[in-house]
Amino acid sequence: MSAQPPAISDLPVLKLLNVESAYGPIKAIRGVSLQVRRSEIATVLGSNGAGKTTILKTISGIIDPRKGSIEFKGQDITARDPAFIVQQGLSHVPEGREVFPLLSVHDNLLMGAYTRRDRDGVARDMEAVFGYFPILKERGDQAAGLLSGGQQQMLAISRALMANPDLILLDEPSLGLSPKLTKEIFEIVVRINREHGTTILLVEQNANMALNASDYGYVLENGRIVMEDTCARLREKDDIKEFYLGLKEDGVRGERRWKKKKTWR
Repeated sequence: MSAQPPAISDLPVLKLLNVESAYGPIKAIRGVSLQVRRSEIATVLGSNGAGKTTILKTISGIIDPRKGSIEFKGQDITARDPAFIVQQGLSHVPEGREVFPLLSVHDNLLMGAYTRRDRDGVARDMEAVFGYFPILKERGDQAAGLLSGGQQQMLAISRALMANPDLILLDEPSLGLSPKLTKEIFEIVVRINREHGTTILLVEQNANMALNASDYGYVLENGRIVMEDTCARLREKDDIKEFYLGLKEDGVRGERRWKKKKTWR
């Protein structure tokens, strides 16, 4: 993960302001505000059930927020139809991958490019995808449902790339994968960002991988952002070391006491 970082713009490509979403009477995220700058990898850390996936589903239009606003490339996309949001240049790699199991690997990739009309560009991007994940070229005619979990994750990321997006939402890419495959996936995610400047918002339980791969991080607790900072600084914070990296020296977990959230960067 040592590739040269891209030039990160000061202007946000994505901005959430006081967003609240719920499942029936249960509030999943509460007043979430965050931003992702162009060419940046940003991460949202949090335990299972903290609301990480809900944030991504709300951004991509799968869930309508009850309050707040969402801007993408300066345009209000709050509660817009998911198909419209995809057409604006946002791709979502969902938790659990959700490939089309009966379609071939090749056809899954073409599904990612369904909004495009530049046939030559699609062909170039497919070759670029095969450069990142050669196994997908080898398995091009195979049904996606027959791939291993790691290969399906590669396919899900590649399908998102085929849309030539300005922003990728990446939900728990390490879920169900071995440490070796997790490391490989994260290395390629960083390569995609570094080589193409693709902006990525990542949610992940593997805090060590996420913090090492990302530029800026948010910590989500019970649906609220309780801490934010550069990932370099987050890695040095005692709370992060203790509760996410398991580095507390005395081995005593203790009570979770978060510091006041850092003000807007």
